[in-house]
Amino acid sequence: MGNPAKILDSLLVISYQSGDKKALALLFERWNKKLCVQAYRYTHDWGLAEDITQDTWRTVMAKIHLLRDADSFGSWVLTIISRKALDSIKRRKKFTKGLDENHWVNNVVDLNEAATREEQIQIVLNALTVLPADQRIVLKLFYLEEYSLKEISAITKVSVSTVKTRLFRAREKMKLLLKK
Repeated sequence: MGNPAKILDSLLVISYQSGDKKALALLFERWNKKLCVQAYRYTHDWGLAEDITQDTWRTVMAKIHLLRDADSFGSWVLTIISRKALDSIKRRKKFTKGLDENHWVNNVVDLNEAATREEQIQIVLNALTVLPADQRIVLKLFYLEEYSLKEISAITKVSVSTVKTRLFRAREKMKLLLKK
């Protein structure tokens, strides 16, 4: 039997496609915060994440009738927001200089020296900023969102083997960063 949340989302999508406007409002209630958090993971800016989320809902409203498999709503909408967030990051990089990679490599504190769990978490999050965006995204989707390799492949629109490679490389870089 399927995941009850996925089943409910499928029913809401089908209802909206059949003309029930309230179904979209329910989808919005169920997904808006999750989408905003997903956008924030890419941008690290709540204001920008909210803008991207709003733009994502515009796209969902315009294209939900094209969604053939209602069961795939979750991965479909996460793909949309991920793409929009990545596009936003690319646009922002044109106007600002990127983080100096050497800053984090040279200034990451040893996890064993960190006194509290919060400090350890902050050290790991800081180390994540050094990773290339494609590796960071795969790492976050796999460990934080607990998506399968196949689902990550669908979200990022790359092959499963590419997802595996990115995940491996991200783990290796994180090991190096956190050893220092």
